[in-house]
Amino acid sequence: MGLANLVPGISGGTMLVACGIYTRFIDAVSDCTRFKFTKNDLLTLGCVILGAMVAIGGLASLIHWSLVHHRWVMFSLFIGLTLGGVPILYAMVRPISRNVIIGVVIGALLMAGLVYLQESGADSSGLSGPTGLIIGGAAAASAMILPGVSGAFLLLLLGMYETIIGAIKDTMSALKDADLGAIMDQMSIVIPVGIGVVLGVVVVSNILRWVLHKYERVTLGVLLGLIIAAPAGLYPFRAGVLPQVGDTIKGELVTAENLEEMQANDNAKEWDQRAFKPSPVQIAGSLGIIVLGFGATLGIARLGRDNNRNETDTSNV
Repeated sequence: MGLANLVPGISGGTMLVACGIYTRFIDAVSDCTRFKFTKNDLLTLGCVILGAMVAIGGLASLIHWSLVHHRWVMFSLFIGLTLGGVPILYAMVRPISRNVIIGVVIGALLMAGLVYLQESGADSSGLSGPTGLIIGGAAAASAMILPGVSGAFLLLLLGMYETIIGAIKDTMSALKDADLGAIMDQMSIVIPVGIGVVLGVVVVSNILRWVLHKYERVTLGVLLGLIIAAPAGLYPFRAGVLPQVGDTIKGELVTAENLEEMQANDNAKEWDQRAFKPSPVQIAGSLGIIVLGFGATLGIARLGRDNNRNETDTSNV
């Protein structure tokens, strides 16, 4: 689940299904949020959360570096991983009914609106402070328990993904160097996100579970529509534009004095992004990576079905 939450496109819920512990995990979350603590629930949550934290802490630097230096490759992979969730949810909503179609349209329109705001450069400063980080953490946490919905992708659309990944990377580096000052510098991001994650798991996840139970087909249709339209916000062929004097980067004016600092690779994730014309090799490579990501998600789903089938056979015996 930790690996899934690092990569936009793969749902943490899908990984739990693949491991055959989805129902057990959801039941444990539900019981603990209602203060019903059992040994098995605490063991389940402890193992999953510990494993997720190890994966996130160990691989955040690699993911962050890849996003900065190989953006089109990573975004192509994200597109494939995201589209791979379509067959998963489609299988859950069959047979297609009017309610499902309405849900798909609503989900697609919601995603189109998010993409439009992202592409039009709408001011997202309201999501950059502690409140925004809490909202982002809550959104990611609530999405991670729904199969087919990627919390990391929601962060990507909200413009928080690289900020949070960078904070995790810097925190792990500071821990490695035992640099207390550097650790405290990242707490302005890590703590609000952590609060949001807890709120998401305790509050939002239970609300979503109720909605899924009460209006299951419409809700699954909305999720399907979100995934179908999601790749529109992941156009891979963009590159950072080298800052020049007079530009504004994250609210800070680029001057002759700080120009060299702003142009450093460490700040590349904060540069403006512009589309570029890909070469035939890049187009072919992108399509190949998309297919690879699509197949990876389908493989995870197939593993989940096999595990669930084995569990059913064992329980019958």
